[in-house]
Amino acid sequence: MSEIRRVPLLDLTRFDADYAAEITEAFERVFRSGHYILGPEVDAFEEECAAYIGAKHAIGVSSGSDALLVALMAIGVGVGDEVICPTYTFFATAGAVWRTGAKPVFVDIDLRTYNLDPDDVARKITSKTKAILPVHLFGQCSDMGSVRDLANAHDLVVVEDAAQAIGSRYQGQCAGTLGNIGCFSFFPTKNLGAFGDGGLVTSNDPELATKVRRLRVHGGHPKYYHQVVGGNFRIDSLQAALLRVKLKRLDDATTRRQTNALLYNRLFQEADLAADAADDDDEHVENTVRFHLPAVVEENHIYNQYVVRISGDGTRDEVRGLLAERGVGTEIYYPVPLHLQECFKPLGHREGDFPISEKAARESLALPIFPELAEDEIRYVVDQLAAFWPSSPSTAC
Repeated sequence: MSEIRRVPLLDLTRFDADYAAEITEAFERVFRSGHYILGPEVDAFEEECAAYIGAKHAIGVSSGSDALLVALMAIGVGVGDEVICPTYTFFATAGAVWRTGAKPVFVDIDLRTYNLDPDDVARKITSKTKAILPVHLFGQCSDMGSVRDLANAHDLVVVEDAAQAIGSRYQGQCAGTLGNIGCFSFFPTKNLGAFGDGGLVTSNDPELATKVRRLRVHGGHPKYYHQVVGGNFRIDSLQAALLRVKLKRLDDATTRRQTNALLYNRLFQEADLAADAADDDDEHVENTVRFHLPAVVEENHIYNQYVVRISGDGTRDEVRGLLAERGVGTEIYYPVPLHLQECFKPLGHREGDFPISEKAARESLALPIFPELAEDEIRYVVDQLAAFWPSSPSTAC
């Protein structure tokens, strides 16, 4: 057995001197300016984000969760409405729907991509459906062609949860421009991560953008005059200034994530450890292969997470335990689908209602993928996984 190393799931302390100097300069610039809420740094950051994403409007907000909430408020979602969203996603997706008083209507996912299944969306549309809320999970866009076709056929609004997908594209368009309104998170673990919380709302619709800008300041327009009730959804000037530094480096960081993913894929295949992702739907392969690589079906997966799937009852957890013993950081995104969360019991779901999402929750495991990850660290991770299966796992389950 090789010597134990420490390979973290994420290490935010790895950065170069030039980056540190730029961050320090941005902090001092805000400190000296006296503008700490909104102001010129936020204005500049919004313009730069809009240009990067290709949206006409970008509005900085306090978090990705608040981006979802204010977007739903802007399109008028409320009591009596239904919003369709996947059950396999971070809690904020459905939590924002619930907070408006509307009902989250869950759909299952495509096991290859972990994104929502458009066929299940079609089955769940009712006269109460107000919007579809696709999630571009782990950095890969949902099947937005199918989603938009359904939305157009039923006169529905599309709200993109692009929290994990800044820079990802679908048919040449960036996430955040594929629906009526897009929502991003700048939580520190994201590809564009703040030094705290932060978020963004994008839209090509000037009316929606105006609503979001008003709602983020308690609905006041002009100041101290309120025709609607909003919230305190403002992004701080300091976060905007620091994110401007990181935005300039985002493409390079994304390329390094993609390079790391390609290296993982090649090493897993060389170790005879993984099935071809295209075989995931084949019944024989599904019953015999324990290790599945991430499937890439769109042109630009940005790998906010590199998530493999390890089938076999309890095998994922056994593998995770082994990796922890060998110093490798991992995470389970997400161990409990939303339809089985305690707070959503009033919706009446039970285990078995969404079998694909439940399978993903039992079998998925995120491996380290951050840009500063070294090649020898990736090789170490693969070696530890290969040691779990001394012979090819494709022979039996």
